[in-house]
Amino acid sequence: MVKSQIKKRYSVKIPKEISVIHCDKKNILCFSGPKGSKSLTSYVKVDISSNSNLVIVSNIPFTGNSSRLTKKKIQMFRGLVVSKIRQIIIEISGNLHRKLQLVGVGYRAFQHDAIPNQIYFKLGFSHPVYFTIPSQLNVKVEKFTKVYIYGGNSIDMLSSTVSNIRNCKLPEPYKGKGILYDQEKILLKKGKKI
Repeated sequence: MVKSQIKKRYSVKIPKEISVIHCDKKNILCFSGPKGSKSLTSYVKVDISSNSNLVIVSNIPFTGNSSRLTKKKIQMFRGLVVSKIRQIIIEISGNLHRKLQLVGVGYRAFQHDAIPNQIYFKLGFSHPVYFTIPSQLNVKVEKFTKVYIYGGNSIDMLSSTVSNIRNCKLPEPYKGKGILYDQEKILLKKGKKI
């Protein structure tokens, strides 16, 4: 692999609206942006170039016992730190949102009037399925078949909430009915021929 490709792979460009502070002694990165601030403890050494707003993640371990760490583990930590930095930048710079779509005859979603962060679904069962959204997130139902979940400052929380809603009725492979992510395509299986 060429050195320039390695630099691109293990460097993250920081947008102008986000500021980064690095503590060398404890190897902690602090990010602050329009949607809040977050910190990250790095397992490998990190350099910040002030000219081009780049965070470069090196392959030198931060801990004192570097003899225990193999090359493969160091590479794994390096990739983990880069992906965590990218995730934090997304979380503190913009609005997080996910869309779900209900596909199937009679499949509907409704917002509960009395409880603001609760929705219920009619999914072909004999009973409605109730789901409570965490208080940090907001939910909006449009046309009874589209559910928008937005807000918060954690991709993990948003993703786990959306996947839990989707688990109420996973898309089945023969007709494609169920709760789907927005613009998700399902490869349908052919049924038995008689």
